Amino acid sequence: MRDPYSTLGIARTASESDIKSAYRKLAKELHPDRNKDNPNASEKFSDATRAYDLLSDKAKRAQFDRGEIDAEGNPANPFAGMGARPGHGRGASYGAGPGGGPGAGDFGGFGADDVDLGDLFEGLFGGRARQQQPPPKRGFGRQPPPPPPKRGADIQYRLAVPFVDAAAGRDQRITLADGKAINLKLPAGVEDGTTMRLKDKGHPGTGGHGDGIVMVDVGTHPFFRREGDNIRMDLPITLDEAVRGAKVKCPTVDGAVMLTIKPGSSSGTVLRLAGKGWTRKAGKTVDGKPERGDQLVSIEIQLPADLGPLQERLDGWIDTARPREKFGH
Repeated sequence: MRDPYSTLGIARTASESDIKSAYRKLAKELHPDRNKDNPNASEKFSDATRAYDLLSDKAKRAQFDRGEIDAEGNPANPFAGMGARPGHGRGASYGAGPGGGPGAGDFGGFGADDVDLGDLFEGLFGGRARQQQPPPKRGFGRQPPPPPPKRGADIQYRLAVPFVDAAAGRDQRITLADGKAINLKLPAGVEDGTTMRLKDKGHPGTGGHGDGIVMVDVGTHPFFRREGDNIRMDLPITLDEAVRGAKVKCPTVDGAVMLTIKPGSSSGTVLRLAGKGWTRKAGKTVDGKPERGDQLVSIEIQLPADLGPLQERLDGWIDTARPREKFGH
């Protein structure tokens, strides 16, 4: 696997926010559903996901930066801990025979006739293999460990979630590749592009199943819009409701509620419905459910389509208020 920083297209000094943003961009570009004519999209998507999993984990990222693990999360040096015996480390003398030439000097208790030093170093340090190399004598040579069993490939899913369900954090039903349907709990603060990992729900492999990778698509809404943890909407009211005051129905993601309009309310007045907003990512739980933001309702006064009767009632009346005085008019 490529260097995870290169895979995500970021510098090694990238912040957690940079890593997250880069992954979201790649996830949308490489998702198999958007690249049905590109057979490499699924593999690139999996590579990006693995790179994100490694770099978003502070401990693993630190290990990778120190060279302790590779891009797959495996130990970078499989021969760690195989240091030489005292007196036989790097630069140590192997002993000499009479006259200073190579002889039966000691090397870890083996004489020169017992082991071929060239074979030894090639076995330990991955030197270039010799043609028709005989097997190491007396079982001393070590072979590199076999590669670890490979897990199966991940399976990518795309889950369309209605705006109101995402806001309230309602469980979603998803059907997996094996035909089984499961209930999926949305994370608090879920947003468009959020990815969720379903452990062992991918393709089988010799090292176990891969994972299921679910990318969430949050739908839009005709009159709700998200602002951080809050939800905003514009609520139209009639002129007489604004003048006299009224109780009107106001929609929320949890269903309609009665909203009190005070007499003399102006357009632009904002009313707050506590706890009717989006689930907070870092919020507390209330009755076992994630804490939520608020719904902010902006009042909009709508004049009647037929202004005739209103004009008759206002005939001769002039409003003495100066609403634009702050502008110098």
